[in-house]
Amino acid sequence: MAKTIIFDFWGTLVEQGVYSPIKQVKRLLGLYEMDYSEFVVTFEKAMMTEKFDSLHDAFVRVCEAFDIKHDEELIEELIGVWNKNWLLAKPYDETIEILKRLKEQYHLVLVANTDNFSVNGVLEKFKLKDLFQYIFLSCDLGMLKIDDGFYGKILKKINEDVNECLVVGDSVYSDIKPAEDAGIETILVDRHGKRDYPKKIANLKELKWK
Repeated sequence: MAKTIIFDFWGTLVEQGVYSPIKQVKRLLGLYEMDYSEFVVTFEKAMMTEKFDSLHDAFVRVCEAFDIKHDEELIEELIGVWNKNWLLAKPYDETIEILKRLKEQYHLVLVANTDNFSVNGVLEKFKLKDLFQYIFLSCDLGMLKIDDGFYGKILKKINEDVNECLVVGDSVYSDIKPAEDAGIETILVDRHGKRDYPKKIANLKELKWK
C-alpha cells in the first residue's frame, strides 16, 4: 500500500496573491486591538466551516460573528480583497513538478481551511485537482484543521493508518500541532527561515520521507 502525504494549501503549495488577506480583513473590520490568533479562529469558523451561495453571504456571516454593523460598501471591500488574493495566487515554482513526482510513489491528499470559492478557484485555474487522490476542504467537512478529530476524520475517510501518513504544512499552530496531536509525523515548510522546529524544509524540493 502506498504511503500518504497530506499537504496544506496556502503557504505550503500555493503563494497568496496579496499580503496576508486575513490581516487585511481584520483591518477593514476595524478590529485593530483584537488578538490576531483569536481573530483568525473566529473568522475561519464563521466563513470556512460551511458553504455559502456567494462571498457576499460569507462576509455578512463574518460581520455577524464579530457583531459588526455592515453596509454594502464594507462587504464589497472585503470581497475585493478576498477575490484579489485568489485571482493573483500561484503555485510556488517547484510545486507542480514535485507533486507530479511524489504522486508516482505516494498517495497525495490536500487539506485546507477555506471558503468554497478561493481554493477551488486556484485548483481549477492551475489544474491541480488531478494531482491529489483526495481533497478535503473545511467548508465541506464543517470543521477546521485545529478542531479535535479533524485528522482522525481524514484518516477514516481515506482508510489509512496514522503511521503511514505524513503532514506537510507551513503553520506550526494550524498544521503541525493538530497533526502531532493525532499521532501523525510532520514536516514544517519554513520558506523564510524564521521558525524553530526540528523537522523543517525551506521548500518542497527538500522534502524526503521514508
